[in-house]
Amino acid sequence: MLDGCVPWPEDLAERYRAEGYWTGEPLDQLLRNGVERHPDRVALVSGDGRRWTYAELDAWTARVAAGLSTLLSPRERVVVQLPNVPEFVVLLFALLRVGALPVLALPAHREAEIVPLCELSEAVAYFITEDYRELSRVVTKAVPGLRHVIAVEDLPTADPVELPEPDPGDVALFLLSGGTTGTPKLIPRTHNDYLYNARASAEVSGFDESTVYLVVLPASHNFALASPGLLGAFAAGGTVVLAPDPSPDTAFALIEREKVTVTAAVPPVVLLWMDAAEFADEDLSSLELLQVGGAKLSAEPAGRVREALGCGLQQVFGMAEGLLNFTRLDDPEELIVTTQGRPLAPADEVRVLENGELLTRGPYTLRGYYRAEEHNARSFTEDGFYRSGDVVRQLPTGHLIVEGRVKDQINRGGEKIPAEELENHLLAHPAVHDAAVVGMADPVMGERTCAFLVVRGEAPKLREIAAFLRERGVAEYKLPDRIEVLDAFPLTKVGKVSKTELARRLAGEAE
Repeated sequence: MLDGCVPWPEDLAERYRAEGYWTGEPLDQLLRNGVERHPDRVALVSGDGRRWTYAELDAWTARVAAGLSTLLSPRERVVVQLPNVPEFVVLLFALLRVGALPVLALPAHREAEIVPLCELSEAVAYFITEDYRELSRVVTKAVPGLRHVIAVEDLPTADPVELPEPDPGDVALFLLSGGTTGTPKLIPRTHNDYLYNARASAEVSGFDESTVYLVVLPASHNFALASPGLLGAFAAGGTVVLAPDPSPDTAFALIEREKVTVTAAVPPVVLLWMDAAEFADEDLSSLELLQVGGAKLSAEPAGRVREALGCGLQQVFGMAEGLLNFTRLDDPEELIVTTQGRPLAPADEVRVLENGELLTRGPYTLRGYYRAEEHNARSFTEDGFYRSGDVVRQLPTGHLIVEGRVKDQINRGGEKIPAEELENHLLAHPAVHDAAVVGMADPVMGERTCAFLVVRGEAPKLREIAAFLRERGVAEYKLPDRIEVLDAFPLTKVGKVSKTELARRLAGEAE
């Protein structure tokens, strides 16, 4: 495995191979199988209606892989920051064939996220759309090791060539962790484990050749990519439709036009869709299943999905680090509405500690972050269980109910905001003496962000803080929704800032 990655112990690896979790195939076999089985079936549809069959998508991928093979070598890391455009799919498969390792950034990331990602991964290339050109100039100035900045409007192509097949036990791509600090953590996903991740997720979600899957979340996000996501749809021989944004106007029009059967969204989007569906003119009758994850959907709105949108609900709770939980399609309605599902694989091992923290290991859960020895010592037990930071309750059926987080992190509509990272940015403001970032309950987003500040002199307004953070290259979703100025922070008995007391104050206002 790539240096800096932590492999599975050989006894477990042998078990996962023997039990069929790891099949020894490269991840892009998903596309190749589609070409072999049904080359003329539509594989990919763009938001503006362009479409490619499996054979056409494979041919485009082969040309791009040939072009990239003259620029990149196997195991070199590249940062990919793209919206939901067809070039994302082609580039991903092309990089898999070349053996270069994509680091999948989110479209909302800015300088404060992209520069550290490039530095940690030692990226040699940065793939963008023309819309990110200004950001790319800032990044290249800060990261001299970047050899190439390539806009996907100008992806290099060449006549297809034979390329060596990657080792299926090696890293295929890197996902990003929604951790609690500002230091980026890269999640290595191997061909073996991520192929199982996509295939098994598709099976438990009922995907087949008739599936038309609408990608409304960023395609680089684990949920929309492989849980089961677009890779799961390809694994089942279905069709992937890319939505440029998750708004009801955009999504509903695509559901009607493409006869979409399944999509996945985070709770704020689901709530918005349910409100909009009452007045929508679009025909949503093709939609059979709505998957919801990224954050907890409360039981009350979960119980209204079928009536509001005319489709079934599947709750999905997981993490880019590995473990995925799904309510099953034949689960009783009460379990679908009130729980966040049960583990995907029989080999998933789950421990729930006395405080409710979820620990896990299994055939698709990482054994360590990339080049993060110190952090790995805190995040993994000696016997390889990953400390998720999620607080759960497990029912006798195996289903989990998510009750919160141990880690200092705000989950704002599925976007994870590390409190420490935002606090460090706030402390750079000349008027801010101290900062404490706390999540506040919100009926739409699940949580919003409140920044408590102790200031020097005149307190800055929220708009001034937002402008300052934007200047520092902080992603828009990380900006605080509210600021509160205090003379001093409440302290614990050991002299630390009591975020519990700050959260209690916010909760008291809402009562």
